[in-house]
Amino acid sequence: MKIFIAGPRVIKELDENITIKLNNICEKQYDVLIGDAEGIDSSVQKFLQEKLYKNVKIYASNGIARNNYGGWKIENVQVNKNITGFEFYTKKDYKMAEEADIGFMIWNGKSKGTFNNIINLLNLNKDVFLYYSENKKFYNFTKIKDFEKFINNNLKISKRLINMLPKKEENNTYIQACLF
Repeated sequence: MKIFIAGPRVIKELDENITIKLNNICEKQYDVLIGDAEGIDSSVQKFLQEKLYKNVKIYASNGIARNNYGGWKIENVQVNKNITGFEFYTKKDYKMAEEADIGFMIWNGKSKGTFNNIINLLNLNKDVFLYYSENKKFYNFTKIKDFEKFINNNLKISKRLINMLPKKEENNTYIQACLF
């Protein structure tokens, strides 16, 4: 099982709920796909490095990892030199979404990058296990429609993020228990 883990750069510490799930991932020997940013990426890397966990692959735009605390294998995601800013980093995030079996997203309701990862995973028919840091609860999503319902019931989302939601309709929804 390959798990894409991501979250906001502004969250720099892992709470107990997150570390319990990370311990479960380690116990089950799942493969972790993670980026190289500060915040959740580097915090999860540090946690896994302290555990001497080996099943980790760091994804880095053009092969230059900003952080790789465990000295793990780096997946070089080529990005055109004309691409900058948010789009530069979304290329590696999309690659992780493609290669993952499931996403474990930690989100504060504000991060555009994490929001984009959730949408990409769902569009690729991958389940998303979300830890919403604002209420410290976990949610499972299998379809965009599930995620939209969560948004409508739990937060006032900015128009910038709403405009990122796909416009297509999905009729079938189901909730699956978390695998970790």
